[in-house]
Amino acid sequence: MFDSSKNVTLKAGWYKTVFAQVALPLPWPTAALLAPCRLGLALAVSVHVLRNKRDIGAAIGWIGLACIAPFSGAVLYALFGINRVRRLARRIRPTHGAAPTPDKNAPTAKGDIDLLAALDHAGWRLTRRHRECGNDVRLLENGDAAYPPMLAAITAAQASVALTSYILTDDEAGGRFVDALIAAHRRGVAVRVLLDGIGSGYFRSPAFARLRRHGVPASQFMHSPLPWRMPFLNLRTHKKILVVDGTTAFTGGMNINQANVLAAHPNHPVRDVHFAVTGPVVAQLLAAFADDWQFVTGEQLSGAAWFPPLAPHGDMVARVTTSGPDKDLEHIEYMILQAVSCAHATVEIMTPYFLPAERLVTALALAALRGVRVDVVVPQRSNHVVTDWAARANNPPMLKAGVNIWQNPPPFDHSKIMVVDGLWCFIGSANWDTRSFRLNFEVNMEVCDAGLARALSSIMAARRGTRLTQSALDARGAAAQLRDAATRLLLPYL
Repeated sequence: MFDSSKNVTLKAGWYKTVFAQVALPLPWPTAALLAPCRLGLALAVSVHVLRNKRDIGAAIGWIGLACIAPFSGAVLYALFGINRVRRLARRIRPTHGAAPTPDKNAPTAKGDIDLLAALDHAGWRLTRRHRECGNDVRLLENGDAAYPPMLAAITAAQASVALTSYILTDDEAGGRFVDALIAAHRRGVAVRVLLDGIGSGYFRSPAFARLRRHGVPASQFMHSPLPWRMPFLNLRTHKKILVVDGTTAFTGGMNINQANVLAAHPNHPVRDVHFAVTGPVVAQLLAAFADDWQFVTGEQLSGAAWFPPLAPHGDMVARVTTSGPDKDLEHIEYMILQAVSCAHATVEIMTPYFLPAERLVTALALAALRGVRVDVVVPQRSNHVVTDWAARANNPPMLKAGVNIWQNPPPFDHSKIMVVDGLWCFIGSANWDTRSFRLNFEVNMEVCDAGLARALSSIMAARRGTRLTQSALDARGAAAQLRDAATRLLLPYL
């Protein structure tokens, strides 16, 4: 005879066993009620990931987290995994009119060689910007050389000043910039300042507060203490652009604070490079700022005060490449991939954080395997120890292929430069990591000039310390190797 009570008991025991493995540590009836919610959340996150995440590693990670911990995984994915910026940017960012057609008759730098022709075509397809001839790009090392001409330009401004920076600190060095911007505003110059909402101080930004207190039009990029704006916490503007009167620009990787003034002997000195730019390409740098300013404030910058006619100032060919988690997704990374793929003789790289994703690791390894000399200069110790751990676990495939990775001894060097075949230079704000290539809003500039290439190569050669070897990595203890390998799993978000 069928014993229903026994059957119910058996079923209850089975459910308890199952839910003990997959549900919260709750009494089994409660867990049974929550099971559909857990399954629904895991499925919803998985479907959204599969439809929207192109990176395989990131997709697997989010799906795994959703399956293991549906409730907390769904919350974390909602906060940090969903790209809400792309849709917002498409709706409110300006179009600047129809895209121009390529100028097939535009002259090339130092002859129409294969490298420049290929990179010109790729750059046009990515950015819809022409290479601009007639520019001058001057190298400025550290804040000692960069800050005085930047301050002089602001002091001499007659029509407009546009400044965006990841970090602007109201210290001895940064305070001079705040003073100069306030003075320019008082004498009638149109001043616009855009600071990152995290880098320049999330809870307290003295530089921003002082600018606003004196009436300077300043804004913070994606900054809000409101919980429903927290999804933007992971998306930062890392750009460094100063344009004065629409004719003189400064760009590169340098923030504005006392740490960059090495002559002042700061407690934690930071070496860096920046660049003074004149010529037609200045308009492209200002357009990059204007896009971000309208994105944040809704104000469109236009007219001769911002975009005056620009005459040639040199013989360098240059073009701006912007990148961000919106319409410019991965553009800087694509330009780097194209340059590495086109290299015939040398690829020289200097970066404070070297955590390239798998496709860039493969590109560098293949370049080395086909006989290109690939030299990468990285800090012996960066200012983020976790990135150092992950980088050590990420380097072996490149070392095995013959890529030379050089450790730059202290002080910490924040420079971000690249030279290919002694001619094509790539300078700007982007680090060699996933955060810069896919999460941050960045600006780089390609410059075709052998003289600038030699100057940058000299800096990189001078910074080469000990060459990293696989035997040195293998000599680490088992615990350190395991720690580094585990940290590398965070690569998409470092």
